[in-house]
Amino acid sequence: MSVALELETQLGHAIPPHHGDDRHAITFHLPHWTNLMRFVEKDPTIFAALKSVYPRMLLHTDVKTLVGHILKFAKVGEGYTAFIFPTAQSAAECKEFSMFTQHGDDALTDDQIIVRIFDVHVRLYVVIFPANKMPQVLPFWQNSGTGLASRLAAECLERIELLKEVTDDTPSPKTDAESGAQVEIREAIVRLLNCAPLDAERAAKVNIDDVYLFQSGMTAIYRIHRYLLQKFGGRTAFFGWAFHSTLHIFPDFGPGWEQFGCGSEEELDQLEALLESESKNAKPIQAIWAEFPSNPLLGVADLTRLRKMADKYHCLLILDDTIGSFCNVDLLSVVDILITSLTKSFSGYADVMGASAVLNPSLSRYAELKELFTKCYTNDYCDLDAIVMAQNSIDYLARSTTLNSNTATLVSYLQTCVENPTSTVTKVYYPTTSPLSLTNFKKFQRPQTSDFTPGYGCLACVEFDTIEATEAFYDNCNLHIGPHLGAHRTIVLPYVKALYGKELEWAGKYGLRETQLRVAPGLESWEVIKESFERGLKAADATKKA
Repeated sequence: MSVALELETQLGHAIPPHHGDDRHAITFHLPHWTNLMRFVEKDPTIFAALKSVYPRMLLHTDVKTLVGHILKFAKVGEGYTAFIFPTAQSAAECKEFSMFTQHGDDALTDDQIIVRIFDVHVRLYVVIFPANKMPQVLPFWQNSGTGLASRLAAECLERIELLKEVTDDTPSPKTDAESGAQVEIREAIVRLLNCAPLDAERAAKVNIDDVYLFQSGMTAIYRIHRYLLQKFGGRTAFFGWAFHSTLHIFPDFGPGWEQFGCGSEEELDQLEALLESESKNAKPIQAIWAEFPSNPLLGVADLTRLRKMADKYHCLLILDDTIGSFCNVDLLSVVDILITSLTKSFSGYADVMGASAVLNPSLSRYAELKELFTKCYTNDYCDLDAIVMAQNSIDYLARSTTLNSNTATLVSYLQTCVENPTSTVTKVYYPTTSPLSLTNFKKFQRPQTSDFTPGYGCLACVEFDTIEATEAFYDNCNLHIGPHLGAHRTIVLPYVKALYGKELEWAGKYGLRETQLRVAPGLESWEVIKESFERGLKAADATKKA
């Protein structure tokens, strides 16, 4: 008897919400390989079919509607569009980015892109530009993550009769007071970071003033990178593979970067050689960044060695623990700044964005960083999002237990497929499937407590032997397909094919292949997940027999 219900989610719609409606969902379902190929080819009709979007990727429906109201109110002519930002700084940076000389002939000129200011019940900074210049401007929206939140856009639409343009020094109608929800989030993060530490005698514990909130994970990366540029002006090193949008932040802003994308022992030596060489420059490498583990192949860097390099060459070590997650790993013995996308498993219900950055009071650069953040940081996190985030995160530990368990169980199951000569599954990527990654992970895995047993995270990756097998699994697996991880429903994504479909040869140099599927198990029972995978695997294996 089947335990997995047939998916009823239509193309372009969000995964079913855990509670309430899906107005602010951040997922979309992309069934059928033919639709994936339309996505890779950037077919405008597939993007038009998306009823729900990841808010950094494209404009949310409420944001798009608000843009329309503002352009009409401002009597902007045909052929123009706009992005809305909650701060003057972000709007100015969007304009600056669009005019970068590295865009060549595609760069916008000063008269092509303008910033106008409007008030509803909050202040809005609107960047207006020709619609045919969208390809040059959109990357800023996508990679910086600093655009207007969909909930705030919806609230503006409810009060659209208040819309007016600001052409003088009229004070903003919005106060800067931090909401109670934001305090709750920061307090929760402090509790998680100080719970079950690896070093009970740690010099200093994290406190609430060490936790900073941002609009999204990419916003945290973007903002902090720019803070460091302002103070140090140096280049950046990234060890291991970087998330797709991160790959654009470092080359687009600042004097450049070096990526050591395989995360191998040999590349550790290469990184050290780079640090040694650049230490002789007036502006040496300002920071080493890494993900723990990396997305999508779950590589786990040797953080002990990275910390030694950071100390020796006086550069910062900045880590993204989104996939490892607060509850599973304790990185405070090595990290200067800890970045986490709260959008993922901390929220857990795929309906709100947010991120945190934590300054580590136990390490020597803390006072210096505290001074920098005091000077540069502004709290642009939307209170409406904070309320949802705080509510969602209440059951974070309970959900993490299920996510850890489902992912580990799935990995074990897929490993049996690898060992079966009739299976099309050739490799499974997870911290436990690589001896080196497992060793590097366990060094920073929290000890077990009475209420939680740490695991290895909520993301894995499976590789098939052919693209035909990958396609067959995709079309038959009865799983939601699209971006996101750490949600209440299982989501798979052909990460490499979707994001690097036009750059496969380049991506292949780093072990990324189009036959890989990123897998983010949800909160369903293991029986439901297993049955859904079995359907896909049966179809994939049939390609081997044909």
